[in-house]
Amino acid sequence: MMPPRCRPRVQLPGAARERGLTLAEMLVALAAGLAVVLGAGRLMGLASAAYAAQVEAAAIDDGGRYALDLIGRAVRQAAWTDPGGGAGPGADPDTAPARVAGLDARSLARTTAAIDDPLPDAVNGSDVLALRFSGAGAAPDGDGSVLGCAGFAYAEGEEGWSIFYVARNAEGEAELRCKYRGTSNWSADALVGGVDGFQVLYGVDTDTPRDFVANRYLNAGAIAALDAALGLGADVDELHRHTHWKRVVSVRVGLLLHGARPTRLDAEALDYDLLGLAYTASGAAAADPGATLREARMPAALRARERRLFTATVALPPVLP
Repeated sequence: MMPPRCRPRVQLPGAARERGLTLAEMLVALAAGLAVVLGAGRLMGLASAAYAAQVEAAAIDDGGRYALDLIGRAVRQAAWTDPGGGAGPGADPDTAPARVAGLDARSLARTTAAIDDPLPDAVNGSDVLALRFSGAGAAPDGDGSVLGCAGFAYAEGEEGWSIFYVARNAEGEAELRCKYRGTSNWSADALVGGVDGFQVLYGVDTDTPRDFVANRYLNAGAIAALDAALGLGADVDELHRHTHWKRVVSVRVGLLLHGARPTRLDAEALDYDLLGLAYTASGAAAADPGATLREARMPAALRARERRLFTATVALPPVLP
């Protein structure tokens, strides 16, 4: 009898031979699986970042369109007069204040009258745009056809104001505000947050007789300088009669907004000409703080946010004030 250790190995017909992975094969499989997982994670991260950026961009677009719509409506109804109901704000249109006013690189307090006592702490040189109008319909609430920037209706004989300016809230976030006169005092409400800058130019008709077409676009400071050159001094009635503000026939605005979160996918720092390249190239922007904003000069947290520039030019109704 043959010893057990010398017995030949007998394999049954059809029997499957079992075989496991070698260490090298297992390492290759693990590496391939890890690469797939990392790739999927990367794609998931990019998709999530792109979605967040899209959400921020949509929110900015909504805010910008809303703000421009309110400003455009306020400009178009400035100094509106009811053909059957009087001459609008002020007993004498010639000596009444202009329907448009503005300030360069200023902010306002909520409760001061109109644009009196402006504040110097403007956000990135942001401007102030003030529009004056008269109401329509019977008191106390009018017929609802004339609304201020806060959505309140004004009755015939009432003088309304829609004033747009930029200020910081309690959290330090800059916001575009609407200032208005209520029944007993002045107040202001936020329209849209995340404001980098708000700039205004005024289209002035310099022709005599007037054709209600803008010949020059000037900022508030340039119009104030033209009025000072009239040499009328403290004669308020004559200044109201001849002021260049009554020659403003259109308003051009630039509003730069940013998102609430740092979702930018690119790292390039951009420059924004809020009043257009032509205004910047003319050299006038050099003396107009805030007309050009550079991301490279912004805090790092703001540079990484989505940003959009909104511009519009709105014509005033061709009526004499």
